[in-house]
Amino acid sequence: MKKLMLTCAAAALISTGAMAQSTVVTTTGTSHAAAVQIEPEYRTKIRSYVTEHKIRPVESREKIVVGSPVPRELESVPAEWGPSLTKYRYVYSGERVMLVDPSTRTVVQEVE
Repeated sequence: MKKLMLTCAAAALISTGAMAQSTVVTTTGTSHAAAVQIEPEYRTKIRSYVTEHKIRPVESREKIVVGSPVPRELESVPAEWGPSLTKYRYVYSGERVMLVDPSTRTVVQEVE
């Protein structure tokens, strides 16, 4: 009897863990944001580029955040930001650089 109860309890814990795990996966943000990897050296280059080129921030009524669409004109990502980022565009807003997927005009990553 004890064995049966332990087996049922273990099965309940395993199924609960699987359900919790699937919930975490569905609430972790967009797949685009997770796919964008920016090495620390390129983050530094991006911040330097914005400062050195005196990029003017875009004025927006709404805060631009990851996952939100950007209705504004987008800038091309310079080659010095890294080869994996040139397929994106960017917007500089509120002292933050946001990478945007040009096909959907959705912010995929904030460069911190």
